[in-house]
Formats: sequence, structure tokens, C-alpha cells
Amino acid sequence: MTTSRFLKACRREPVDATPVWFMRQAGRYMAEYRALRERHSLLEICRIPDLATEVTLQPVRRMEVDAAILFSDLLLPLEPMGLPFDFVKGEGPQLEKPIETPADIDGLRTFEPREALGHVLDAIRQIQHELAGRVPLIGFAGAPFTLASYAIEGGHSNNFARTKALMYGHADAWHALCEKFATIVSDYLGAQIEAGVDAVQVFDSWVGTLSAADYREFALPHTQRIFQSVGGRVPTIHFGTGTATILAELSEAGGDVIGVDWRIPIDTAWQRIGDDRAVQGNLDPTVLLGPSHRMFSQTDDILARVGGRPGHIFNLGHGILPSTPVEHVQMLAQYVHSSSRRRR
Repeated sequence: MTTSRFLKACRREPVDATPVWFMRQAGRYMAEYRALRERHSLLEICRIPDLATEVTLQPVRRMEVDAAILFSDLLLPLEPMGLPFDFVKGEGPQLEKPIETPADIDGLRTFEPREALGHVLDAIRQIQHELAGRVPLIGFAGAPFTLASYAIEGGHSNNFARTKALMYGHADAWHALCEKFATIVSDYLGAQIEAGVDAVQVFDSWVGTLSAADYREFALPHTQRIFQSVGGRVPTIHFGTGTATILAELSEAGGDVIGVDWRIPIDTAWQRIGDDRAVQGNLDPTVLLGPSHRMFSQTDDILARVGGRPGHIFNLGHGILPSTPVEHVQMLAQYVHSSSRRRR
């Protein structure tokens, strides 16, 4: 597995072709996933190792991806903390009782992930057995800011007003909440590594809503603690969107690989991130909805800007959209491999 082009790229080592995987590569754009969802809820798939294994493996069977990513959800730690939630069709996750006051934070529980989330660890072991070394497996968890935003907003938000109101108005309570999340996520990722994942990704999906100063004050210390906890055990990836103005701060917080979305050229982003990190990204997911020639043209631009430099993992700037033609995902993975080989 140490010869995997994905793991070599995480370590900024030369590879024969640019490795590629896609966020949400297992999901609604695939007919076999939709067939499972007709019989099972998303949470059922996350909680039943046989189903999580099947969904994780679906894109590996169909596409030339260089890594599998565990099918799970970053909100799973919320329920054992005392924040139950469910997924509402067409609206996404919704919490039964979001955090409203500092007293609500005091009442949150900590837990042992090897017990409360043991089904996720069972799925990891089962997936690794089925993969049999074909490609590495990526585990993941949410970063404290993103978990806190879901816990406070009660779901997705366009402006994160409630989150920022608590963050600015009750800074001590905010840091107490993020410290709890940092402790739990560190333990959870450690348990995933023990169960056999080959790399981990920390999703800070909504942190781009923060300014650089706010990120440094309210998010960086807690995310940094997670990377300090798991760093050096397996390669680590730090992902966010809308982060063009805080890439240097994300790099400081940690991660062997820093995710780059489509709002900034990848070569410019790499300059801000620093030469000592690998980068992942940065194609706009909506490009896969258009004609293939545009998809390939924009892929060529990314590869040209990278220039064969070690440490690039091709990915989208965010997840595959549900309406994406599966054929475009297949073609894109093949194209990245063939085109990057020619450039070497």
C-alpha cells in the first residue's frame, strides 16, 4: 500500500500519474446507490456495516479512482453527545434541539467512539477486507467549527447568524464547545486509524464563512489540536470551501494535504499554502454537468498549473452533485490519469 500513488502524493513523492478521487464519489448520482436508498435511510446505511461497505465500494468498482472514502456522515458524533438529528428529504440534516445557550453546551456529553460509533469501525474493517489492498481507504470527521455550526443552526445555514452570535457573544462557551468537539474528533479519528484507514480527512466545510482574524481566534486552535493528535500516524487532509482568503491559516492549523476549491487558481493557492504541503482539488463540481470538452479543458488548465509538481491529488472543490452523469465521472478519472502521464 505504500506504493499507492494517492499515498505517495500525500507525502509529496513522485508518482506515475496524478491520483484522483472524488468527494461524494459514493452517492446519489449512482443508480446502485439510489436503489439502496429506496430501501434504506441514509442513517441506516451509515449504521449498518454491510450497507456502508457496499456503498463505499460502488465507485471503486465503476471508476478509476485511486482511493476509497468511507461512506458515513460527519454528524454521527452529535447523537451520542445528546444532539439527535435526522435527514429531511430535500432539506438535509435537521437537529431535534439545537444549541441555543451556554447552558446547552454544559449539558453535552463526551463519549467513547469505540463504543458509541463502533459500527463505523466495523465498517472500516469490513471495507479493508473487501478492498484487499486495491486502493487506500480514507476515513474522516468534521472539524469543530463545522460541527458547531450544525449544532447551533440546527442544520445548514446561508449566513451562520446564530453560530456567529454565540461565537461573538459567548466566546468562553464557544471555545468550551469546540474543545469538546476537538476531543471527540481526535479520539474518533484515532479509532478509525486503529481500525485500518490509510488516511483521514478533516471536513471544515463551512469555515470559509470566517475572516482570517476570526478563523485564527475561534477555529484554528481547535482544528490544530486534532491534527496534532493524529498527525504522523497516517496522511491527513484538511478540507474546506470558500477558503481562498484563509489558506495560509488552514495550512497553519495542520494537514499534510490542504484542499483547494475552484474559486482560486491552484498554483496561486499552493503559493499561499506553502511548499511543505500537498494540495487537493480544485475543479468546480458543476463543470461535470456540462459538455465533456469543457470538463477536459478545465482539467488541462489545473494540470498545467501544477506542472507535474509532486504532491497534487486531483479532486473536485466540493462533492459530486446528484445530477452528475456517472459517465462524466468515469471519463474524468480516466482523463486525469492519461493526461498527467503524458505530461511526465
